[in-house]
Amino acid sequence: MYRIFQTLLIALCLFTAIPGGLHAEEGLRDLVNALAEAKLSNMDEHIAALAKTGDPKVVPVLEALGEGMLYARKADNQLFLTKESGSNLTLTDPVTGESAGEAPKAAFSKIKVNNGVRRAVRTALGSLTLLSPDRNQRLKAAQSVLQSPNADALGAIENALAAEKDAEVRALLERARATTLLISDRPVDEKKEAVQVLQQSGGREALSILSTALNSADETLRPDIEAALAGVEQTQALWAAGQNVWYGLSLGSVLLLAAIGLAITFGVMGIINMAHGEMVMLGAYTTFMVQEILRNSFPGLFDWSLAIALPLAFLVTGAVGLAIERGVIRFLYGRPLETLLATWGISLILQQSVRSIFGPTNREVGNPSWMSGAFELGGLTITWNRLWIILFALAVFAALLILLKKTPMGLQMRAVTQNRRMASSMGIRTPWVDALTFALGSGIAGMAGVALSQIDNVSPNLGQGYIIDSFMVVVFGGVGNLWGTLVGAFSLGILNKFLEPYAGAVLGKILVLVLIILFIQKRPRGLFALKGRAVEA
Repeated sequence: MYRIFQTLLIALCLFTAIPGGLHAEEGLRDLVNALAEAKLSNMDEHIAALAKTGDPKVVPVLEALGEGMLYARKADNQLFLTKESGSNLTLTDPVTGESAGEAPKAAFSKIKVNNGVRRAVRTALGSLTLLSPDRNQRLKAAQSVLQSPNADALGAIENALAAEKDAEVRALLERARATTLLISDRPVDEKKEAVQVLQQSGGREALSILSTALNSADETLRPDIEAALAGVEQTQALWAAGQNVWYGLSLGSVLLLAAIGLAITFGVMGIINMAHGEMVMLGAYTTFMVQEILRNSFPGLFDWSLAIALPLAFLVTGAVGLAIERGVIRFLYGRPLETLLATWGISLILQQSVRSIFGPTNREVGNPSWMSGAFELGGLTITWNRLWIILFALAVFAALLILLKKTPMGLQMRAVTQNRRMASSMGIRTPWVDALTFALGSGIAGMAGVALSQIDNVSPNLGQGYIIDSFMVVVFGGVGNLWGTLVGAFSLGILNKFLEPYAGAVLGKILVLVLIILFIQKRPRGLFALKGRAVEA
């Protein structure tokens, strides 16, 4: 008896539930079919009515509407989700999701949409997917409702906010709720809290939202919005200054890489090497050649291209530097004007040689995956390639310090820098110290070219853009002093970036040059002058 009673009870429940389900399904179908007769001017009302149902079946309908793939059958105004199949349409029932076969396209009329309808669709889809189990879907939905606020979606946003656990999605939902509150008919106290939330979030997005809200705000809310705008603008100004410092550090790391080899050769040998920029250029072209070989033969190793290019660039440019010193410069010691002219001629030869081999146009050098993209740090935008270049520049600087302080070659280089005659009388072969120093400086310039290939155009003129700045860094920091080069590079980089918004790039460089000239009048040996009897003589 018990089993019979249980079976009858289940059957009764199913019998009573089916009509309700059918009724809900028919109600949804009526709402969907209403889109066929809706005018563009009130289409957003029909979309909002569909979104209020909260039914996930509405999502594909709205997606099809936004994509222009929702068609109505002319015979009875029934709507279908469609896909084009030649002159026919493949039909899908919008409520059940079941296939409805194919039919001639001429028997259907397309539901027209415009930008206003697409915005309404995005907003509705955002509110419908706020509770999706997929975190990325919820994040996308939160961004959608934030970008297209709609007062009708406020309840859905609050429900989603109450259930949300992910910090990033929750932060977006809080901003979306605050933005939506400002255009709703909620009490003023709630709107004031929303203004505070937007002020705390900061950013240009908050400025835009608050500025728009100020135009339509009543007198009780206007002072709060104005105070919030002032606070956000002040915060933005501070972050802008911080962003300029970051850009300055980034430029300073480039200048450090380009100047650090020059600081060694200029300090030890007293040579004004106008071909130093071409060593940078050769390093960049070495990177290009390495990447070309890897693209064509070993594409799976592309992310290792810079690790392969660094030692090769050092060896190539070091060998070229050694050849220049042994072949030309060693005959011109003590004649600075002639070394300047000779190295300038060598730079022209190297440029033309590269132009003849690779052509005059820019060459493509790609970023490995680990150097691509950017991330947000507070109000700063940090690009991965610039961050890695800063770290690389500091690593090269540290390696050079260790070389100079902890190795026999470094000891000999410092001895020759401070007192060449005394070093020679102590048995140090100064000509070979000069040659190896010049090769080392050229090799470091080649490594700088590897780094610069990630942020600048690789062309025969690449080095010319950095040679003058490199000399300014060396002279400002103190000839032959690595610490002076470090401080000088970052100081000039930051100064450049703070002057550029007001004076422009060209005039900014001119002002920096004038300031350096005035500084050298007071401190002819730079920030950190070398010490030694021969140096001070």
